[in-house]
Amino acid sequence: MFKKLRTVIYTAKDIAAAKEWYIKATGVQPYFDEPFYVGFDINGFELGLDPNAAGGNGNQSISYWAVEDTDTASKKLVSIGGQLIQPRTKVGGDIFVAIVSDPFGNHIGLIEGA
Repeated sequence: MFKKLRTVIYTAKDIAAAKEWYIKATGVQPYFDEPFYVGFDINGFELGLDPNAAGGNGNQSISYWAVEDTDTASKKLVSIGGQLIQPRTKVGGDIFVAIVSDPFGNHIGLIEGA
């Protein structure tokens, strides 16, 4: 039924501030930039920012983004204003995860080794 993760949409009431934070976080400029939605292409996957997403308070779910090193990635996100929720944790074999909250209340999962 499910094929692959295609899109993650984070709630961001202050979409301009969120756009700038995610540019710093990803090093990617948005391909779509409007007051109602900002879209980033992250290696073929959509990272969207929506000021009117259902729920409206962020942290509705956690999607995990593959990274080379969860410790390095989480430290970068914290250095630009994120908050560490779960430090690098071994979850089986050579797989590690970490969770950082963005400044807008959304939890960003990071996974290495998967």
